[in-house]
Amino acid sequence: MKTGQTVVLASLLCKTYQMGDLKVEALRDANLKVEKGKFTVVNGPSGSGKTTLLNIIGGIDKPTSGKIVVFGHDLSAKNEDFLANFRCHRVGFVFQFYNLVSTLTVAENVAFPMEWTRKSENQVEKRVEELLELVGLQHRVEHFPFQLSGGEQQRVAFARALANNPPLLLVDEPTGNLDTKTSLRIIEILQKLKGDGKTIIVVTHDERIFELADQKLYLKDGELVSLDE
Repeated sequence: MKTGQTVVLASLLCKTYQMGDLKVEALRDANLKVEKGKFTVVNGPSGSGKTTLLNIIGGIDKPTSGKIVVFGHDLSAKNEDFLANFRCHRVGFVFQFYNLVSTLTVAENVAFPMEWTRKSENQVEKRVEELLELVGLQHRVEHFPFQLSGGEQQRVAFARALANNPPLLLVDEPTGNLDTKTSLRIIEILQKLKGDGKTIIVVTHDERIFELADQKLYLKDGELVSLDE
């Protein structure tokens, strides 16, 4: 892909959830454009639709209406087999609450996405080593998630998200549950990934992460507005 090519294009994106007799509009006519290699930050109050937006961009959820095109694919028109393969190869997720597999070691959690794509044992071992060095957790390789601090679990989540070297990284509140020192470590990782040219979309309230942003967006009551204008 050439520099300046659009990675994510959302047009009039709407998402409505039915909760009993109540309809909740999580997104309302949201428009978004993210170019290759750009660092985009999305801010907004709790419940404003930020995680829903990430889930739709990553093909975890589908919009009620509107269009979401990622790497040239209209995800709303794709079946689950396509979306599962798409997520595995093209998108890395760092979830707010880590979502590590409790029965797997740190190394096994990071290796899991690569095993799904049938990489060789040597490739997997080398990549796990590289990623744990990146996040500073080489010494935790055989530990289980319950033996780690919140910050360590978050760093494992970053390593796992990067396992298949996806061109798009989606990150949900990466420093929301962490102390200042650990948050700075996460910000350093984001800064390095930005320097490597990764396309990154981060949902955050952390002003220190805002300083990395090429594009700043605000989501309120399901409506997305730019903070750059």
